[in-house]
Amino acid sequence: MKAALVGTDGALLYEARRATDRERGPDAIVETILGFAADLRAYGVEHLGESAVAAGVAVPGIVDAERGIALYAANLGWRDLPLRDLLAARLGGVPVALGHDVRTGGLAEGRIGAGRGSDRFFFVPLGTGIAGAIGIDGTIEAGAHGYAGEIGHVVVRPDGPVCGCGQTGCMETLASAAAVTRAWAAASGDPEADAADCAKAVASGDPRALAVWADAVDALAAGLVTALTLLDPRRLIIGGGLAEAGETLFTPLRAAVEERVTFQKLPEIVPAALGDTAGCLGAGLLAWDLLSTEVSA
Repeated sequence: MKAALVGTDGALLYEARRATDRERGPDAIVETILGFAADLRAYGVEHLGESAVAAGVAVPGIVDAERGIALYAANLGWRDLPLRDLLAARLGGVPVALGHDVRTGGLAEGRIGAGRGSDRFFFVPLGTGIAGAIGIDGTIEAGAHGYAGEIGHVVVRPDGPVCGCGQTGCMETLASAAAVTRAWAAASGDPEADAADCAKAVASGDPRALAVWADAVDALAAGLVTALTLLDPRRLIIGGGLAEAGETLFTPLRAAVEERVTFQKLPEIVPAALGDTAGCLGAGLLAWDLLSTEVSA
């Protein structure tokens, strides 16, 4: 869990981290979040001279941002959790905004990160899975039901691996950091090897790693071209664990996307700028947006 105190301009004033320890169960995780938020507010009072005036929280899974409910999070065991109301009660009634983790990270990248100055962008973090955030004029499009941007479940190889969503050949089964980890562990014969190890082996010219990497980049490019065909973004922002490979990823990825486009306009393809603080900063921006909305109302 990552938390921060964020200024009106998006500046990171203080940051802290705590283990999720999800094996403790869903109720214990909720209590940790509530306690973490209360401790953060107390830190602001003691060290910065004032209390936070609003709070934002970003969580994985399916989120009903309007009602402030975490509808479903498989990894955390949540269903229909009224997280906004629970946080507001623990924090003495301050306004609380709830958001989806990837869309919230995309909000921060769009306003103060790699998407700054771009009216249309698509943010895609490559981690355990793959999701996306559609940026339009400083806001993130959630879709009619809160599912917009789920590019990881675009089928790029119909004969590919079975995905947790029930389809076969989804992009995230082939091009996520978790997928590269699985493929490289099998190809290298080292069950402890991960995607970062694969990237290092690619840089050193290992032919097995080059084959694994090329397969993942090809699947990623196929999914991204589908996205840019539908969305026509001006900038494509790639983040998450795989993006830490730098040009080992971006050089072949740009080439693979360019090779696939026909009539589409090729967007800039750039690395995310905020790293794993994007969610914290985005949650802060959600909180400030909530306050500005209340003032204007």
